[in-house]
Amino acid sequence: MITRQRLVAGACALLAALTAGLALPAGAVAGEPTGEDAPKVNLLLDVSGSMRARDIDGQSRMAAAKQAFNEVLDATPEEVQLGIRTLGADYPGDDRKTGCKDTAQLYPVGPLDRTEAKTAVATLSPTGWTPIGPALLKAADDLEGGEATKRIVLISDGEDTCAPLDPCEVAREIAAKGIGLTIDTLGLVPNTKMRQQLSCIAEATGGTYTSVEHTEELTDKVNQLVDRAADPVVTPVAVDGAAECAKAPTLESGLYTDREEFGQHRWYRVDVLPGQELRASVSVAADRQVNPDYGVSLRAVTDRGREIVRGESTGAGRTDVMSAGLRYPKPEREGDDSEKAAAEIVCLQVANSFSAASGVKTTPGLPLELTVDVVDGPDTSSDVASFGLGRGWWLLGALVLTGFLAGVLWGWISRWRFAVWRTN
Repeated sequence: MITRQRLVAGACALLAALTAGLALPAGAVAGEPTGEDAPKVNLLLDVSGSMRARDIDGQSRMAAAKQAFNEVLDATPEEVQLGIRTLGADYPGDDRKTGCKDTAQLYPVGPLDRTEAKTAVATLSPTGWTPIGPALLKAADDLEGGEATKRIVLISDGEDTCAPLDPCEVAREIAAKGIGLTIDTLGLVPNTKMRQQLSCIAEATGGTYTSVEHTEELTDKVNQLVDRAADPVVTPVAVDGAAECAKAPTLESGLYTDREEFGQHRWYRVDVLPGQELRASVSVAADRQVNPDYGVSLRAVTDRGREIVRGESTGAGRTDVMSAGLRYPKPEREGDDSEKAAAEIVCLQVANSFSAASGVKTTPGLPLELTVDVVDGPDTSSDVASFGLGRGWWLLGALVLTGFLAGVLWGWISRWRFAVWRTN
C-alpha cells in the first residue's frame, strides 16, 4: 500500500532519473536494469581553505577526509568504476571569477587503481574557494555515457561561494536531464545554512544528506554510498505524459519518470485485458519550497471519460514526496475467448495541487515517478474475493448467526444456574 512519507534516499532510488530520453536496448523491458555497464561513482571533495580547521577527532578536516578516502578506496567493489574530482584545490587567490572555475578531475572515472588513486589524494592541500555549483556540472559530465547507476558523493564543509549559480538549481538541472544520476551529500561539522543547501542538492536527485563530525562516520557513510552504487537497481524510464488521454503514451509494466507543472494534469494509457489487474502508483516530489495544503491524485478513467477508481493523498505541512495508488481488476465475462478478447484502454491521470511559495521558480516541473504493473487478476471463482467478500457473504452471515445463538444459549444457561443456586 502506498503511504505518505518523507523521502529517504537510497531506499527506493525514488526519483533518481527525472525526465528526458533514456533509451532501452532492444528487447529490454521498461524499468528493468540492463546490466551491461559497470556502475559509476564520482567522489567530489571540497579542498577549500576552510578544510584546514582542526575540529574532527583532533585533526584537520582535510586529514579526516584523506583517511576516509584511503579506507574507502581499499573497500571499493571491483565492479564499481570510481573517480575523484576536487573543488577549490588549486587557486589560492582572491579573484572570484578564477576561484569559481577551480575544479579538476583528480582521478578519472574508470577501473580503480587503488595505489594511483591514494597517491593522488595524498597530494591535496586546503587552498581556495568553494565552487560547488560549477563542480557539480563538471562531475556530472565525468559520468556521461552508459545505462548503469551513476552517483556523485559530495563532501564539503561549507556552502557554495560562487552565487548566483545556485547549487540547488544546478542539481535540479542535472535531474531534469534524465541521466539517472543521484547526488549524495555529506556535511563536515555543518551549520544551518550549509545543511539546508546540501539537503536541497541531495533531495533534487533523490539522494541523501548526512552530517558528519567524526572520521569513522565519514568512512562508513562514503563506503555505504559506494556499495549502494554496486547494488542492482531498477532504472526508471523517462516518458512524456500528455494533456489529454487521446494523445497520451501507452505504457507497459515498468517504472517511469516525468515532470509535472504546479497544478497540472498528466495523462498516460495502459491496455488491460479481461482477467487482468492494473496496479499503479505515483509519487510527486516537492523538490522546492511549496505552500501548505496540497494533494496528489491518481485516477483510472475509461477512454470515454468515466472514472473507474481513484487514489489520492493530501497534506498540510512541509513534505518531500506525496504518493497515491490504485488497483483495478478487469473481470472476465462468461463466454469470453481470452485469446481474442479486446484490451480495455485505461487512462491514468496524475494531478497535483502543489503551489509554489513566493519567489520560487515553477520550472522545471515537479519530478514525478509512476509505477505500472499489469498482472493476472484475482480468482473470482473463490468464495472470498480479493476486493470484497463476494459469495463469501453467506460465510459471514453464518458466523454472525452462530455467535448470536451461542450468546443466547450461554445467557439462558447462566440464568438457569443462578436460579438453581438461589433455590438451594
